[in-house]
Amino acid sequence: MIAKCPSVLLIYTGGTIGMIENPETGALENFNFDQLLRHVPELKRFNYRISSYQFDPPIDSSDMEPLYWAKLVKIINYNYDYFDGFVILHGTDTMAYTASALSFMLEDLSKPVILTGSQLPIGTLRTDGKENLITSIEIAAAKDENSNAMVPEVCIFFENHLMRGNRTTKINAENFNAFRSFNYPPLARVGIHIKYEPHLIRKADPKKPLKPHYLFDTNVVILTLFPGIQESIVESLLHSKGLKAVVLKTFGSGNAPQKPWFVRLLKEATDRGIIIVNITQCSSGAVEMERYETGIHLLQAGVISGYDSTPECAVTKLMFLLGHGLSHKEIRYKMNSCLIGEITKKEW
Repeated sequence: MIAKCPSVLLIYTGGTIGMIENPETGALENFNFDQLLRHVPELKRFNYRISSYQFDPPIDSSDMEPLYWAKLVKIINYNYDYFDGFVILHGTDTMAYTASALSFMLEDLSKPVILTGSQLPIGTLRTDGKENLITSIEIAAAKDENSNAMVPEVCIFFENHLMRGNRTTKINAENFNAFRSFNYPPLARVGIHIKYEPHLIRKADPKKPLKPHYLFDTNVVILTLFPGIQESIVESLLHSKGLKAVVLKTFGSGNAPQKPWFVRLLKEATDRGIIIVNITQCSSGAVEMERYETGIHLLQAGVISGYDSTPECAVTKLMFLLGHGLSHKEIRYKMNSCLIGEITKKEW
């Protein structure tokens, strides 16, 4: 019996990785992924069936939004039975937002969806793009001893680390180690070998069909606190037309000013049905609103904990839940629940 050839669908959305330098003008231009093997001849050494889909025109990651997240889900859903895994080439600036969103949109996912990109165009000599691409394809095709996907999750692979997508944030605009998962360990580390961490990887049921979701409500805002923040600014933001949810980035372990006007504005907003989720401005660590008096005041004002959620995850999770017409109570409950490994919830 002939073993089935591993198959991977490569989806190019845009971004630095898909650019080459025009030899005449020196300008960076998107190249056609139909010619992928010519630009990355190393892929010929894989005994894989690699197909590609290219956004036309390519999307700069700064312009990535829920419309394109839904397009990615449609592509994956349509091709789900025909490929062992999927690799999404994406600009780095909003890659963590897309990865977080897809983790909620692809319910009961049992195949790898690996997002990657590069800091240098794939056509330059020192590019990090080739290694990121080649390794992502290998991970997307990897199976365990039972022929199940090694990593049935939405992940980001960058600079030798495979990270859970909804735990990852961009931390560097210049170096190759552009992404970090501060509050959850890497799912795999890549050196001479790819060392997977099975105890950290979510278990999937391959018998369950994929449930794609497409709905989002973008009436969400991030409010970052800072010393000297003005009442008029906070009041104006919380009374924005159509506003449904706020990601409140507080100090330390979830602390905020104790000024009466600030607590009052938050309480009035939650009483109007606006959901306010507290996450820390710190890169690492979690919100513990029961720890200090300032955090307790937020709890009393109706603010809920985002635990150790990244800003990217908190925003996309809120948009996802709001888009599905859930009740205010259901959304608050699910924001306090770990749906797909996105938070570490501590019981107090």
